[in-house]
Amino acid sequence: MRIGLYPGTFDPITLGHTDIIQRAMALVDRLVIGVAINRDKGPLFDLEERVAMVRAECDQIARRTGGEIHVHPFENLLIDCARDVGATVIVRGLRAVADFEYEFQMVGMNRALDASIETVFLMADARRQAIASKLVKEIARLGGDVSKFVTPDVRIALTGKLG
Repeated sequence: MRIGLYPGTFDPITLGHTDIIQRAMALVDRLVIGVAINRDKGPLFDLEERVAMVRAECDQIARRTGGEIHVHPFENLLIDCARDVGATVIVRGLRAVADFEYEFQMVGMNRALDASIETVFLMADARRQAIASKLVKEIARLGGDVSKFVTPDVRIALTGKLG
């Protein structure tokens, strides 16, 4: 069984994330969504809220695709998380060339830690390339409409969190 790990903070999960999740499902038998705790980023949503949002979105994707998706919170090294869940592939989404430099460095470090775990990059769909959780939160914080960037449930959660 080919197991993939798609890690991220998912604060909140966006249509860009779900696009990558749906396409990654075609590459693996089981996809684990690793929700990073990452206290340094100071997330808007706490871990339980992010896991619940990711789980709700992934449950819908799994029903549509018939695929197997698991949600797994983690705080350790990405490569250790991959080992913990039995992943042989790490899935990363790229929006722009700027993403590639950081991701390139991460791949090098991860390969040095465990060369048996491969990293696969999926380019964001052209309609989703501008979507970033940070920007979605900023738009919502300033009262803008985020319905083009997140699902209705996530929009409601954002509105509830930001007042």
